[in-house]
Amino acid sequence: MVNNHEEGDAPAVAELHCDGASAAVGHSDAPEFAPSATRSQPTPPKRRRRKRRRRGVFVREPEEQAVRPAAVTPAAALPADVRRSFAYAARLEQQDALYAALDLGTNNCRLLVATPSRPGQFRVVDAFSRIVRLGEGLAASGRLSDAAMERAVDALAVCAQKLTGRQLSGVRMIATEACRSAANGQDFLKRVRRETGLELEIIDRRTEARLAVSGCGSLVTRDTDGVVLFDIGGGSSEIALIDLSRHRTPRLADHIVSWTSLPTGVVSLAERFGGRNVTRETFEAMIADVSEMLAQFDGGGRLAHITATGRFHLLGTSGTVTTLAGVHLGLKRYDRRRVDGLWMERASVDRMIETILGWSFHERKANPCIGSERADLVLAGCAILEAIRRHWPAERLRVADRGLREGMLNEMMARDGVWRRRKRVEAEPA
Repeated sequence: MVNNHEEGDAPAVAELHCDGASAAVGHSDAPEFAPSATRSQPTPPKRRRRKRRRRGVFVREPEEQAVRPAAVTPAAALPADVRRSFAYAARLEQQDALYAALDLGTNNCRLLVATPSRPGQFRVVDAFSRIVRLGEGLAASGRLSDAAMERAVDALAVCAQKLTGRQLSGVRMIATEACRSAANGQDFLKRVRRETGLELEIIDRRTEARLAVSGCGSLVTRDTDGVVLFDIGGGSSEIALIDLSRHRTPRLADHIVSWTSLPTGVVSLAERFGGRNVTRETFEAMIADVSEMLAQFDGGGRLAHITATGRFHLLGTSGTVTTLAGVHLGLKRYDRRRVDGLWMERASVDRMIETILGWSFHERKANPCIGSERADLVLAGCAILEAIRRHWPAERLRVADRGLREGMLNEMMARDGVWRRRKRVEAEPA
């Protein structure tokens, strides 16, 4: 996957501020002639005097005009429309706050820096994503390896550099399954704080599931009654059942009726069964292993009254489903804009899994949407996806290239009421 990095446009506040300043200058009283020291000299011939006056008007007047308004025009003396422009710009400037969300997972390190835009949305200012495989070898040893920690610290140092000097209205940095389950997880986070200055918190599985739901709210349409949302991670897989058939609120997380966290992900499953050379028998064994975990999920039947209708679908947020979508679209280079929000029918998902299963390790590695960093993990992810599809059969799957970072940003911005304030401010005339 490629890093998402969008440079934002200059905020409109800067333009408003300049317009207001220009209006203030237009109301100043500039001298019409040269300074009095010039007029005290002997009177020259008429032709020469007229020429000097013209030079005073066109050369000296702008200098006087440029300094006088700031020095002698108080804010209260400005016209009412100019004062309103300044006040409007100041309120808008408060809305251009920056928020940052960092997610250190078992496989990836991701950062998003964004500013709120339209209600319920935000504009990405900066982004970073790198595969670090922090959980490599964790299933066998129970500890984070030195090499894995070194890779993660290097990536986090880049994140720290991107955050340095920014005025942030809110920031949240989380660590998930690898740090949760590793015996040296807390020691590693102390090292991160010491070497990068970043303070990460280890979140529990319930919080992880909620954040995944919060990050994907805008992809659930009004005509949907039920969704099984899943996030296939590196060391765990979160699943949330969402019932929208009753009274619906703006927050998708309010409608979670049941959730679970499977103690397996693409890294841990691939290490147990092998990820390079995967036969059909090995692939089915992976599916059976995950299906056994799903069978123990007591709340798995909470959407039984909805799943048979056409108003139910799956919603997947992970590298597995975005990779499948990229292969399905035949992309020569991964493009988030084409993948995020894509609908895939059951037959299309079947065909893509079958295609990737038929490829050798080197063929998977050569595909631009898989690459060398996912070639040994993608089939483990497909096995988890297939177990979910068999447990909750659905005709459609929606793909989300978003997740925990977006969930954190949504929750921080909603908590601060930035969209409510912005709506009020933009409703006022400038």
